[in-house]
This record gives sequence, C-alpha cells and structure tokens, in this order.
Amino acid sequence: MDFGYFTLSDNHYDNNPRTPNQFVSDIVAQAIYADEIGMHSAWIGEHHFNSLGVLSCPDLVLAYIAARTRRIKLAPAVTVLPLHNPIRVAEQWATLDLISGGRVVWAAGRGYDRREYAPFHVSFDDNQGIFEEGMEIVRKLWEADGRISHHGKHYSFDDVRITPKPIQRPIPTYIGSFSKPSIELAARLGCGLLVAPFAAAMSYGGLKQVADLYHETCAKHGQTPGKLMCSYFTHLADTKAQEDAQRARQVRYYKECVIPALPGDPKTAPPSYRYFVDMVERLNKVRPEDLTENSVLIGTPARITETLKKVEAAGFSEVILYFNVGLKPHAQVKDEMARFMADVAPNFDGEHKRKAA
Repeated sequence: MDFGYFTLSDNHYDNNPRTPNQFVSDIVAQAIYADEIGMHSAWIGEHHFNSLGVLSCPDLVLAYIAARTRRIKLAPAVTVLPLHNPIRVAEQWATLDLISGGRVVWAAGRGYDRREYAPFHVSFDDNQGIFEEGMEIVRKLWEADGRISHHGKHYSFDDVRITPKPIQRPIPTYIGSFSKPSIELAARLGCGLLVAPFAAAMSYGGLKQVADLYHETCAKHGQTPGKLMCSYFTHLADTKAQEDAQRARQVRYYKECVIPALPGDPKTAPPSYRYFVDMVERLNKVRPEDLTENSVLIGTPARITETLKKVEAAGFSEVILYFNVGLKPHAQVKDEMARFMADVAPNFDGEHKRKAA
C-alpha cells in the first residue's frame, strides 16, 4: 500500500485568521515536504470563488511542486472537468507529464457545488453528460498519434492534435466518486477509482462494497479493473485529551466546510446528487463520539495501522491522507505527516520502502 498527501484547501471557518494566500503557501510547503519524507503522491483539489476551497489552479501549483521535487507523483483531486474545455485539459496535463518526467496521475470528477458552475455558464444539472463526453475526449487526445475529430452533444471539433504528448502512454487516470453512477463510469471506461470512505460508508456500507461494485461492473463491460484508492481524514493522538481535541477538530470541519458545500435541498439537487441530501442530514447530527474508522483515522499509529490493514484487505492499494483539516496548524500538519511515515507506513509494503532503500 502506498500513501499520499491530500488537500481540498477548505478554509471556510468561523473567526478564521488564516488568509487564502497563506493557506495555499502552506499547502505547497506540505506537498514538497511529502516528497522529502517519502510519500508517494500529492493530490491537490480544485475549487472556485469561495473559501470552501481556496486553491483554483492545481495544475499550476503542481507544476511548481514538480520543479521542487524529484519523485512524488502529481495529481489533481480532482479536475472538475465540466468546467473546462477538454482539449485544454489534455494539453495542460500532457505538458506537466513531460516536464515532470512522467509523474502525472490524473483524476477527474463533476464536483458538487452548483455555485462553482454558474460563473462559467456550465449546466450543473447536465454535468454527468458533459463529464462523460469530456473524459472521452481527453483520453482520445492523449492516446492519438495523429489528428482526431469529435462531434458530440457538448463538444465539436475537427482535425485536432495536442503537443506535446505525455511521456506516459497512457497517463494513469482515475475518476473521483461519491456515487454509484461515477463508480460504474470508472469501470465502464477502464479507469481507476478514487473514493472517500465516509461517503462510501454512508452510501454503500463500506469500502469492500464499493470494491465489489467496481469489479462487478468492470467484468460486465469486459474491462480490466484499475487501481482502487481512497482518501482519509487523518489525526494522530496519543492521549484521550489529544484524541478529544482531534475529534472536535474533525466535527468542526464537517459543520463549517463540508455541509455548506454539498447539495442539501432535495428540491434543487439534480437526480445524480440526491444521495448528498441524506449525507448532509447525517453530517448535521454527527457528534465527536460518532467518528469511526469508516470515515476518519484517529488515534495512535498502532490503531491507524490496524484500520489501514482492513482497507488494504478490501483491495485498496493507495490511501491519500488529509491532515490539514479543522484549522490544524501548519507545523502540526508536518509533524503528523512525518510521524505517519515513520510509525505507520513501514508496516506496509509500498513505494516508500523502495525510496528509503
């Protein structure tokens, strides 16, 4: 199992002294530090127009990180594909793959905040179709040696090729998923899958059920299953007092950063987002003692290792770790990252052991 750094750059806290600019600087430093301590990947989220996520250009940030690092994989978490022209997306990430020496891992999704769609004049209600067509175009442009044409419902062009081409043929591609349609789409397209355990627990019962659905759908469409990955909120704690503080931090994050971003009104949520309505209702009631291994890694390295062994047994081969939630101070984030790689990661075979050797 490999381990990566992950952030959505949420900064939507009451009485928050941390500016968006400062948080983006912290995120860059944390991702560079992740390379220094042997993490496998850095996953940077994309958000627009509000403090529910303050980092709008993961491609530019990852290009800077690429220049400051040697080994770490570079990944968006995720590219909100319907907001962008897929030709431009293919060009940007192919270029980063070239200049980084083949280190791009690309993930795409639909996002979940209608407010991010309106200024771009893109239909939130129709984003499933826009997303699927965009995925088809991006992958065709990466794979084609010559020029291609495309005439679909949402995009139309003739005689296009992209330069430069990516080093990796193909670039490893994942779909970020909270829902059954996205899981089935990843399987149908032969992409890997990136899921959030807390959403998987609410929607399906757990990660094993997600893995089973993905593999069944791959078999149905004659596709070879890709890699399964998941993200985890992560908090190390050695004492009850420390654990209580970390649990309170996580609940604060749900209340102030997650719930305001999700479609919670059944009257306005598109059909493909109805599952979020139940998720918001349940998160509104969550208490610190309700947090379990289905959603959060909290506790000693031994307890976190025990949980991750179950994740590994469910078929997941990489976990990306979200440390900087709940206004956790930058220094504490780095301390917990280092401790995780020193005390938890060595209990698993992975790229970190090869890097250390």
